[in-house]
Amino acid sequence: MDDEVPQKAGPRKARQPRQATAERRAEILRAAANTFGSKGYLSGSLTEVAEQVGITHAGVLHHFGSKEQLLVEVLEYRDKEDVRDLEGQHIPGGLELFHHLVRTARANVDRRGIVQGYTVLTGESVTENHPARTWVTDRFRVLRGEIRTALLAVGNGQVSEELADCAASSIIGVMDGLQVQWLLDEDVDLPVATQFAIEAILTATLAGAQRPHPLS
Repeated sequence: MDDEVPQKAGPRKARQPRQATAERRAEILRAAANTFGSKGYLSGSLTEVAEQVGITHAGVLHHFGSKEQLLVEVLEYRDKEDVRDLEGQHIPGGLELFHHLVRTARANVDRRGIVQGYTVLTGESVTENHPARTWVTDRFRVLRGEIRTALLAVGNGQVSEELADCAASSIIGVMDGLQVQWLLDEDVDLPVATQFAIEAILTATLAGAQRPHPLS
């Protein structure tokens, strides 16, 4: 019997189009996060993002449609990165959620451009037909629900749903408001002020009807 001739290995399979597209989008998101983080959303250009990944300005628009949509997806990417090392890769519950919010404020000090972009986007989203309006509205709704659930868990049956709803909105409002102050004046200690505000709201919420009412 003749010896079998070894078969040459065939060419490596090219990446599947869907996989290649996902990888390219991830590269663009990382580049955009870097650009917006170092130069800010308004100053950071799509051309700079494109150059980092070896494509054209039009190539970025092909994947994301607009600069506003790219920012939305950068913010979603940031949110995923914030919970990447957490169990289930999801924002924690109970008291740990509030520790997570303070850690997020601490991390935001090192990503000013992303915070700036988020602040501009949420502010502009109140205008009619803004492309990010639905995303911002849904994000606030989901976050309020998660904070509300955590408050009810920490309260162990002693916190009313009405008070938990009010406290959840207050926590989000004070965090976003402090970010605006910090962007305008870095003398504002974002992590310290954030922790103080959250602790104050938590204390008042857990005290329930027994909390002091100095403004009454």
